[in-house]
Amino acid sequence: MPETPSSWTFLTNHARVLLVIAGDPQARVRDIAAAIGITERAAQGIVTDLEDAGYLQRIRIGRRNNYSIDPRQHFRHPTEADVPVQVLIDMFTHRDLQDDEQPPGDQR
Repeated sequence: MPETPSSWTFLTNHARVLLVIAGDPQARVRDIAAAIGITERAAQGIVTDLEDAGYLQRIRIGRRNNYSIDPRQHFRHPTEADVPVQVLIDMFTHRDLQDDEQPPGDQR
């Protein structure tokens, strides 16, 4: 009988929402949900979690929200509690660079 591959991933939906917002601070909840493949309700709950924990601030501008991330906030798990979330954001915002646009010291 063939094995079914496991569906787990390394990043949580909270991390994915944070990364979508880092890429587009004016993203709508519906766009955030679509980008990571979750419901709007789940995305809204995660945005609220991140806001309540101090990772982001939601500012209402007209009919839209504008988010600002506090990159100095640290990861929540004790084994990474000394690492700011800026490290995660930097890691994933640089992943789309072309080979000739790699940051200094990045050797592939």
